[in-house]
Amino acid sequence: MKRILVENITPSVDRLSITGGEARYINKVLRMKRGQELIIMDGRGQSFKAIIERVSYGEVTVKIDRSLPPQPSSPVEITLCQALLKSHAMDYLIQKVTELGITAIQPFLSERTVIRIRPENRNPKLERWREVVKSACRQCNRAILPLVEPPRPFSEVVENAPGKRALKVLLWENEASVDLKGVLRSVDPFPHVFAVVGPEGGLTPKEVGLAMERNFRVISLGNRILRAETAAVSLIAIIQYEWGDLHLSSETVIS
Repeated sequence: MKRILVENITPSVDRLSITGGEARYINKVLRMKRGQELIIMDGRGQSFKAIIERVSYGEVTVKIDRSLPPQPSSPVEITLCQALLKSHAMDYLIQKVTELGITAIQPFLSERTVIRIRPENRNPKLERWREVVKSACRQCNRAILPLVEPPRPFSEVVENAPGKRALKVLLWENEASVDLKGVLRSVDPFPHVFAVVGPEGGLTPKEVGLAMERNFRVISLGNRILRAETAAVSLIAIIQYEWGDLHLSSETVIS
């Protein structure tokens, strides 16, 4: 069944007027008609089965049929702190880690970050990333939107990292003795993983040292040198495989 995302749905209403981009998506992309059914997600965990009553270019009216059971969430929350990448690579990364169940994405600026965002472009860029998140949630039937934060300096990100209830890891290509799999299998699962991935040029030894002072574990993904977006997606997939929800359970609903 087709899925769309409409934020701030009031559960008590029996009819809903959908406007803007989601209305155009229903009309022009999905080409849905009166009488067809769809699933509406509110981005905060609620989902509803609805029936289309009227379709126009700028507005779609639906009747709420019933609420749907909440989806099981991953047992581990994952925050990805990612150095800014070029637009296409950053969009790809955000799309894929959203599909993999990321909880939050924190872009950051480091010494070797090539990409810089002008002040006047910060809000449009942030809105662009959030639209990528919404599209990915529609695609993968994810009812809760991950949080996308504004870019911050690297030092601010590590200094404000969570405390003892989080496993804090930093991916570094020069690490030769500690790998992610070994770390994940050597400790009991944490409720939160706070992971840092640097830019294409890598993090500097000074930056890595700063993270280590804040109790980050410096890790490797092996001998291959991966592109930053590949490394980030691989990191999240491995964490979800070891501690998260990359498996079927009795609660899994396939529609």
